[in-house]
Amino acid sequence: MAMKNTRVITARKVALVAIFAALNVVTDAFAGLPEFPSGVWYSWNFLIVPITGIILGPWLAFAATFTGVMIGHYIYFIDAYEFLFTVGAPVGAMVSAWLYAGKWKPVLAYYATLFAVYFMTPLSRDLPLWGMWDTYVAFAVLVAAIAWMQSSSWEGKSVKLPLILTVAAFVGLEADVLFRISVLIPGQVYKLYGWNVETLRVIWSTGAVGTPVKAALSTLATVAIGHPLIKTLRKAGVLASH
Repeated sequence: MAMKNTRVITARKVALVAIFAALNVVTDAFAGLPEFPSGVWYSWNFLIVPITGIILGPWLAFAATFTGVMIGHYIYFIDAYEFLFTVGAPVGAMVSAWLYAGKWKPVLAYYATLFAVYFMTPLSRDLPLWGMWDTYVAFAVLVAAIAWMQSSSWEGKSVKLPLILTVAAFVGLEADVLFRISVLIPGQVYKLYGWNVETLRVIWSTGAVGTPVKAALSTLATVAIGHPLIKTLRKAGVLASH
């Protein structure tokens, strides 16, 4: 009987992975709203990245998101270089999953490392410091969340679930942004596009408005969808109690 239940749960998880991979394909294959161009997310995929991580866990979420965005980018093809940036989406899903589960150490290490690499890059001093303000806010939220975890329980089944979802979603989304920034500037992919400092400054200024708007939309969607979905999946025995 126990083996049968295990097989049922495993089958349900496999189905969830397939569903979220398909959702990532669909959302990544359609262009986003033209009034929110930030140079970071050109499709609708940003809306489901956090919930993919929270529901599937870090490794399955990475696999599902990576599969989805790779296929989606072939359908909605921009250029070959975009495939370098899309790895940020599965990384963001993984970060959301870790933080939702209360595993803050890899998330802190990730942020600290990518910030250090960026600011050690000489070109970063020619770009407006305020242009990445949303990533600084995300880091501050992460630090506050770590303090919360150390002082009390980080329990997703209580009334704190909406707040935990908010933190996990926002920090995960900005982890995606930070990855793309690292590819563009320290990774020097901007040279492949032929962009100069003036062009990058325009991108930084535009992204300082558009990117946070998209992150806010995705965070709201994660809380609205995630709360009832998590409760349903827990009742079905697919998710752990956390």
